Amino acid sequence: MVKLFTSFFILLLSLAVSGQSVVPNLPLIAGGSTPAETAINVGRQLLGKPYVCATLDYNSTERLVVNLNAFDCTTYLESVLALSLAYHDQPGKWQPAQFDQAFRAYLTRLRYRNGKIDGYASRLHYFSDWLRDNEQKGFLTDVTGELPGSMWVAKPISYMSTAIDRYPHLSDPATLKQMQLTESHLSRQSFWFIPKKNIRLAESQLREGDIIMLTAARPGLDMKHVGLAVRQPSGRIHLMHASSDQGEVVITRYPLSDYLLWHKRLSGVRVARLRSKEVLTARD
Repeated sequence: MVKLFTSFFILLLSLAVSGQSVVPNLPLIAGGSTPAETAINVGRQLLGKPYVCATLDYNSTERLVVNLNAFDCTTYLESVLALSLAYHDQPGKWQPAQFDQAFRAYLTRLRYRNGKIDGYASRLHYFSDWLRDNEQKGFLTDVTGELPGSMWVAKPISYMSTAIDRYPHLSDPATLKQMQLTESHLSRQSFWFIPKKNIRLAESQLREGDIIMLTAARPGLDMKHVGLAVRQPSGRIHLMHASSDQGEVVITRYPLSDYLLWHKRLSGVRVARLRSKEVLTARD
């Protein structure tokens, strides 16, 4: 059951409607030698932050929403990655204004198709779309097919356009048509995924900081959840994520393979890996 944060939610809503960003003083980032290592350090700094869903959807027009006080699973991942990438733009020389500018620029590039805000449909709502777009931008690589137990599959996508009551912005016919075109395009793309029964085969080759995208069992939906791989003292891979069940950012008590097996609405995973800072720098 999602915990209720009533007072916080009212404040969040008032700020989001006015278009303000909910950003505390940016902390000094506990960086690492690679973007993936930095992502794990940043992700840990945000443990315990509350889970709040749909924080991007309160504005009537699409704009960048920046909120480091509360997250859903997607905004948690995007914020962690954007902070990590911004850190590697200026490691060792903390300049808050420049860091904030870089962070917002990376957040925009990660969240929107081709890095451009152009209405509600330009946001990368489906994570298969997010993965493909950010791989093309050079931020990460889909490594699922390199891992043991992976399978080459396809799946028709239609969830958002058939659940308009959940997405008020799709009541606009033009926006709905754009979303349907996106879904049609995604439905024609085959991809590698690892069924949850095969996760133990791949676990030893997962790395800390890998982006773990949990695929949905239900028809019409590609992925249901996302987080970061973190290796615990036991040596097993767990998931660091914004959890609706626990109401905050947590590391799962149980290994990823057990977490998947116990959640009937999940079918498996796709895995992406942040590129090295040398590759990222060369792409900029």
